Amino acid sequence: MTVKYETEAQRIVINKEMFSEEFFVLSTGVAGEILQKFITYQIKVAIWGDYSKYTSKPLKDFIYESNNGRDFFFVSEKEEAIKRLAEIK
Repeated sequence: MTVKYETEAQRIVINKEMFSEEFFVLSTGVAGEILQKFITYQIKVAIWGDYSKYTSKPLKDFIYESNNGRDFFFVSEKEEAIKRLAEIK
């Protein structure tokens, strides 16, 4: 959240590799806690990377639902992440 206050950024693109694998195990609650912080501070986030190794149905459902919302996106390419955030009004 320091980024928002220091730069006034409201949209952030993050490489998936910046997250621990624990983030992608939904039962740990890590993803929910982190994403809730972004919602609280009104920051839109696109996380880009390769998600093909994940087989968890709950995680796939979470990614699907996020991608249909307006706050978080999980995409495969950095350029796609930038484009998705740029499209938000």
